[in-house]
Amino acid sequence: MTSVPTLSVGIVGACGRGASFRSACQLLGIRIAAVCDIYAEGLPKAKETLGAEEAYLDYQQMLERAKLDAVIIGTPMPLHVPQAVMALEKNIHVLSEVPVGISIDECRQLVRACKTSKALYMMAENYTYIRSNMVIREMVRQGLFGRPYYAEGEYLHELKELNEITKWRRKWQTGINGLTYPTHSLGPILQWMPGDRVVSLCCAGSGHHYKDPRGDSYENEDSCVMLCKMRSGGLVKIRLDMLSNRPHAMTNYQLQGTDGCYESSRGGPGQSHRIWLRERCPDMHTWRPLEDFYEEFTPTVWKTYLEQAKQAGHGGGDLIEMVDFLDAVTGKREADIGIHQALDMTLPGLVSQQSIAQGGAWLDVPDSREW
Repeated sequence: MTSVPTLSVGIVGACGRGASFRSACQLLGIRIAAVCDIYAEGLPKAKETLGAEEAYLDYQQMLERAKLDAVIIGTPMPLHVPQAVMALEKNIHVLSEVPVGISIDECRQLVRACKTSKALYMMAENYTYIRSNMVIREMVRQGLFGRPYYAEGEYLHELKELNEITKWRRKWQTGINGLTYPTHSLGPILQWMPGDRVVSLCCAGSGHHYKDPRGDSYENEDSCVMLCKMRSGGLVKIRLDMLSNRPHAMTNYQLQGTDGCYESSRGGPGQSHRIWLRERCPDMHTWRPLEDFYEEFTPTVWKTYLEQAKQAGHGGGDLIEMVDFLDAVTGKREADIGIHQALDMTLPGLVSQQSIAQGGAWLDVPDSREW
């Protein structure tokens, strides 16, 4: 296994999602110099668990006092942009949880900060680094799908109870109508349609059928569907459902190209990812398991860290994204999900909230490269 340069990082949100980066940092030899969280009672334990040298209740103080190369942002959604901008202004690299932000205006603010900073921004969209998704991406790169022109992604994650534990979710995920959390579904698809982006969309919902423990209806409709018209002329359908009573199914994908198609497993008993490729499956009516192609099309980074990835979260994605981030900050290559790729995954969700408020109107999606 190739050695990875040591990086000194601070983790904000260390008592919550930020703590999940511990195993990836340890496996890669990343130094966790400092942790930060407003939860004073839990901070000493987080410091110990993460092996940090310093702990802070104040994020700005951590940025000013700790000697950091980078910061990992694992805080609630409304804090992502403000905290990323603060770090970038100090030329500290940023790896931020998803999505980029909660409004188009603040996304513009982040782009401005990226343009003036010497540091880089990357979004930690770990679903794009899941092995099966990276295998499909490699197959697309090698031309086995021909020209991709249609895809579907679904994130079905019932979290009514979790809303009451992590209360920010009740406002920012299920307290707004439309797709408030789209990147896990849209992210891999955009990588399967390289160079493409969503240029316009419409969004509609299935209505309101659930109430929170206080008897209030959730502002988010139970299932929201976003139809995306791509710059290439292709079509993408994204479904988000965080309220319906049902088993979780958070990694559902389909891809259709001129020479192949893919359908991921929906997680039921005996189900597996399946694929048909014109060059590899002479019988047009017969699927093959995607696993048949793992050895040939698994990217080098996954083969390098295969055993270590088994110890990381989100199907190994939490580790592989950290390798990508390290490669980016050390100048080996550009990050897969830099600021503009991150906004390609985030902005459609923000526009979907406008569309559903306007009765499903088709609306244009801005391109952050023009800001």
